[in-house]
Amino acid sequence: MLWLSSVRLICLAPTCGGNRATMGANIAPRDGRGNGHCGRCALAAWRPTITVMNLLERSPERRSGTGPASVARLSGTGRFDRRVIGVGGVVFAVLMALSGRYGFHRDELYFLACAQHLQGGYVDQPVLTPLLAWVSLKLFGVSVPGLRLWPALAAWATVVVSGLTAREFGGGRRAQLLAAVAAATMPALLAIDHLAGPTAFDVLAWAGLALIVARVGRTGDCRWWLAGGVVLGLGLANKHSVGLFAVALLIGALLSGGRRLVLNRWFAAGALIAAAFTIPDIWWQAQHQWAAIAMTHALNQENGGLGNISSWVIGQLIMTALALVWVWVAGLRFLWRSRRPLWRALAWAYGLLFIFFALTTGAKIYYLAGAYIYLLAAGAVAIDGWLTARPGRLRNLLLATSLTTAAALPLVLPVLAPAGIGWTYKVNQAMAESIGWPQLVSTVRTVWTSLPPRQRASAVIFTSNYGEASAINELGRGTGLPPAVSGHNTYWWWGPGNPRATTVVAVMPGPVDGGGDAAYLRQFFTSVRAVAILSNPYGIHNQEWGGHVYLCTGPRHPWAQMWQRLRSYG
Repeated sequence: MLWLSSVRLICLAPTCGGNRATMGANIAPRDGRGNGHCGRCALAAWRPTITVMNLLERSPERRSGTGPASVARLSGTGRFDRRVIGVGGVVFAVLMALSGRYGFHRDELYFLACAQHLQGGYVDQPVLTPLLAWVSLKLFGVSVPGLRLWPALAAWATVVVSGLTAREFGGGRRAQLLAAVAAATMPALLAIDHLAGPTAFDVLAWAGLALIVARVGRTGDCRWWLAGGVVLGLGLANKHSVGLFAVALLIGALLSGGRRLVLNRWFAAGALIAAAFTIPDIWWQAQHQWAAIAMTHALNQENGGLGNISSWVIGQLIMTALALVWVWVAGLRFLWRSRRPLWRALAWAYGLLFIFFALTTGAKIYYLAGAYIYLLAAGAVAIDGWLTARPGRLRNLLLATSLTTAAALPLVLPVLAPAGIGWTYKVNQAMAESIGWPQLVSTVRTVWTSLPPRQRASAVIFTSNYGEASAINELGRGTGLPPAVSGHNTYWWWGPGNPRATTVVAVMPGPVDGGGDAAYLRQFFTSVRAVAILSNPYGIHNQEWGGHVYLCTGPRHPWAQMWQRLRSYG
């Protein structure tokens, strides 16, 4: 009787505004689907089914009233499976073991350059990633493993969050572990978190926010929106796309009947906390012609449109291990049929953003990668009973996951010799774009030192993109090269270097990036002469392969005046 009284007290616990009727509305009746109970304490609505809760019923801990089963009976969730932390640790170890192969990616070099110019915001991202790059420089110097420590830690955290999310959905230890393994074997997660960049932390922010939503949806405790505001704020300080996820969640909650869970003081307070994190970026954007908006427009023109929708749809099938596609689909169904407004909001958010990104940035197939963390977690819970219904199902699923993940590894991680990655370029350019930067710097230095001292005094090094400029500035530091300038993204705002330059050493990419650079440069100079060709020792035809270094003299207008025409976003 004492135990039953405790259950009644939990059932009558207030939610958000303390309305008992609201609490009842948030409890879904047990309908035989999924794993774990569907309400905060809807014991009377349970039906016999093959779930983790039924399996725990047979365990000694469950019969004795002690252990994880007892905790689950009172709190609505089982104990956290600490093996999830170990799975995340394995991913961290693998990423760090491979972190030093090949070299910096062009984006990583750019973030190091941004770290040398810390400011409130940038054309293409807020300040968090450059800030972490700055910390890396202070701790490790210009180090590839040192910079990639942060995304490897983010991967570890993302795997742990996946297990925690499965727990919030009612998953026991097996479901939590399966969710962690599913996240750890995502080709998208391995590819993204191999490199230092905003996307690694963006995936973690999406997963963290989904965890908060799942918890509020299960408990009805709206005070968790304060933590959600911190997670969202940190995400917005890293990349703007998590804001779209938050808006989609809000729309989904309203469409699912969860108005009382989001239209309250705790949600408003969380929103204010998140907004506070955006102040430095908004201030910088306001001072720089709202450059991020122009940048977004350029990306949409480049990557959006009907022609990229097929790439987007196919791309979503390779975000997770192929053997687990049906698992996240089951998770989407689980959330949609859960009858919990905030859980259903997660399904709404996926559908809304799937359509939005397909139409606007279809070529960027990874923009929705963060959603698959919570979909896999929900799927692990949804199929748990099915896995235990027949021996061998779990073993076969893990075997198929291992095989499909192993097949994807050469496309997402540097496991091959550098000379053997050329065939991967059409699928994933990241590996090839991590090769050849020291050779580019050496080539530019040879050209620069060949100039007479008087000509060097009135010369600048100009590059077509931020990767080339950052390679010169970071890898060429201390070699006698001046700081390179570029019109690409935030580099344009850092200025033209010597405003009275009459000689420009221009670094232009190869045919992969379009070509026609000599004709472009002749719009600005009367004399444009190719003096070097860019290459790499492995023969990899990446963006710089076959490019040229041009010696440009005879400016048609003063260099500072021409600078206004050299800006490019993308």
